[in-house]
Amino acid sequence: MEEGKRQKQIAGVLNEEMNIIFQRLGLNMIDGGMVSISSVKVTPDLLEGRFYLSFFQVKDVKAALQKIEDRHHEIKKELTAKMRHQLRSMPVIRFFQDDTLDHVFKMEELFKKISEEKKDLPE
Repeated sequence: MEEGKRQKQIAGVLNEEMNIIFQRLGLNMIDGGMVSISSVKVTPDLLEGRFYLSFFQVKDVKAALQKIEDRHHEIKKELTAKMRHQLRSMPVIRFFQDDTLDHVFKMEELFKKISEEKKDLPE
C-alpha cells in the first residue's frame, strides 16, 4: 500500500528529531561503531513509528540494539516533548535493524563469484 502524504511528513519530522536525540544521548556511536537511522515508517493510523537503524562497524549489533531499547523511555520522553505541538498523540516507537546493507554486500559477493566462475568456464 502506498504511503500517504501525512505519513511521509510525520516520518520525516520523526527522523530529523530522532537523529538530534540520538546525537544528544550519544546513541549514534556505540561500541566504536556508528548507528544511524536509515528510514522511518509510520503506520496509516499514525499510531506506530518504525525506526530502521543501520549499524556500521558495530561489533555486536544485538547488544547495540538492546542498549537503544534500554533507553526507550528516555528517548520517547524527549521525542514527545519535541513533537507535542505537531501530533495529537505520540506514536508507539519501535526499533528494527536495517539489514539492507548486509543484503547488498551478499549480492555483490554472489555476483563476483558468478563472474569468476564464468571466466573459468571454457567458451
